[in-house]
Amino acid sequence: MSEALLKIGLHRTRPALVLVGGASGIGEADKARLQKLFLEEIAPLAQELGVAVVDGGTDAGIMGFMGQARTAMGGTFPLIGVAALGTVILPNVPPPSSDAAPLEPNHTHFILVPGSNWGDESPWIAHIASVLSQGFSSATIVVNGGEITFLDVSYSVEAGRSVVTLDGTGRTADKLAAALRGEATDQRAEQLAASGKMQAIALIEHPARLTAVIKEILSKLLHI
Repeated sequence: MSEALLKIGLHRTRPALVLVGGASGIGEADKARLQKLFLEEIAPLAQELGVAVVDGGTDAGIMGFMGQARTAMGGTFPLIGVAALGTVILPNVPPPSSDAAPLEPNHTHFILVPGSNWGDESPWIAHIASVLSQGFSSATIVVNGGEITFLDVSYSVEAGRSVVTLDGTGRTADKLAAALRGEATDQRAEQLAASGKMQAIALIEHPARLTAVIKEILSKLLHI
């Protein structure tokens, strides 16, 4: 995997942010506020820290918001999409399935991995972030999300990565935050909350806390 990263121009390791959460399932009412979150908080945070951001790479939901925000702010941080080959639409190639999605055009790099089902990319996202951040710290941010987000988070936890779930962004992120408060909402959320690798941020009450928390996670090796 290190050789593959070198071949696509990722020549050095650096801290990494894994971004997981909502894709096509984000409701219309949530889209505008989540776009604002990425433009005002998450993309500037990635730019300030000089991290590599790793996500699912398709032109949907939070991955689209991340790409659009990076371009809008003139960001220079690497934005790496990791997607299963059988789930994406490639130029001049027939779609592999009826629910295949195009790649998000503002990403800087793509890594296509084996698989034909949504979720097949999940272990690869976690692994590639680990390879990219060798010698540095990394963190996962959860924004909204559906069923596959639980899988994404579980792989980050298995990799020993700190996970920050953004309470108030909806669905899986809120279920994880509720479990961290001790509320019985979802067995998967409760198991992940018990891992000791997770924390929640209530964005409505503390919108600036995300930057502080991520800096704290990464600070030992970033020397902030």
